[in-house]
This record gives sequence, C-alpha cells and structure tokens, in this order.
Amino acid sequence: MTKKITIIIFDDHNLVAEMWSDLINSDERFSVIGICNDTTEKSLEVVKTKRPDVVIMDINIQPLSGIDATKLIKKYSPGTKIIGVSMHNQPSFAKRMLKNGALGYVTKSSQKAEMFEALLSVNDNKIFVCKEIQENLSKQVFEDDETPDISKLSEREIDILKEIKEGLSSKEIAEKLFLSVRTVEVHRSNILKKLNLKNTASLLKFVHNSSLDI
Repeated sequence: MTKKITIIIFDDHNLVAEMWSDLINSDERFSVIGICNDTTEKSLEVVKTKRPDVVIMDINIQPLSGIDATKLIKKYSPGTKIIGVSMHNQPSFAKRMLKNGALGYVTKSSQKAEMFEALLSVNDNKIFVCKEIQENLSKQVFEDDETPDISKLSEREIDILKEIKEGLSSKEIAEKLFLSVRTVEVHRSNILKKLNLKNTASLLKFVHNSSLDI
C-alpha cells in the first residue's frame, strides 16, 4: 500500500480546520495528523516532532502570521512542504509565501480538487498556485503601468481597503477589526502613500473602478 501523505493544518478557526481535515481525510491518499489553532511556540513544536509531509497554513493566523511562521517551519522541519491558504486573492500574498519557503498557495474559494492537486504537487516538490491567483496575476500584467500597485500593501492594509470599498467609516472599520480609530487612520494614510493617491476621493475611485478583486 502506498504511504499516505501526512498533513498538519494551521487555522485559527476550529470549524474551518475541522472541515478541511474531514475533507482531506475523505481521500485515502492523505492523512491529517494534527490541527493547530495558533502559531505559538508550542504549536510550531508539533511540526518539529511529527515532521509532516505537508503543512496547510492560514496566512492570517496569530500570533505569528502564516507568512512568518513558514520561515520557522522550514527551519524546524526542512523536508516539510507548505501550502499557504487565505481569503485574499492578491498575487502579492502568494509571492510572499513562496519567498518564505512555501511551495503552494490556494484561496479559501478554491475547489476541493485544487486543494488535492496542491497537496500532490508540493509533496512532489512542485510549485502550485491556484487558478484564481493565476488569473489575477494575468490581469495585473495587462493593467496600465500607472495603475496603483496593490502588492505594496500589507495584509492589514488590504483588510482595511476592503472595508473602505464597502463604504465603512474609520470608526466602523475600527469596531469591525477591533482596532483603534487612530490605528485605522494611520493605515489609511499609509495606503494613500503606497498607492500614490492624493486623497480619500481618489482612493474610493480606485477601489471601485479597479479590476482588482479585493
């Protein structure tokens, strides 16, 4: 019998992690051997101890982001392959994960078949990026050169930009994301600078007219 590909899932939402586990274990090629709901030292030690073939890493997990945790996992268990998972479909996040040692990246809207393909590919030392990211990367290639570069933004800035697009005020964003109003205002200012936009009006025009899906 062919050895099953062993997997540890890192996701801070218990229900999501359990759903992934049930889904993956339904295929006889895979075996989920652990679920971690944070990236504390204790959780990362699980990887060092169990040495899974693959880690599925939510990039928004805490206290270390999945992007930073990926570096440590590659240090603790060099043979373990890592797949980044996120609700964000911007190629910049996939690039950061791959740069830090991941071999795969899928979004949370990816189909089951894509996750299975990702698991098989990275276990075979092949890079895998889901179709949604590939399509968005193609869109960016054909954007006008003067279009603001959203890849300059951090994960938190992307979160805030998404809420701005929904029409939320700084106070409403602060309440929704559990931040201070001052922190949101600082992020808004940094977003304007990074995107080379003059004011909130130009920012709103950008998020509503851009082909980027945020």
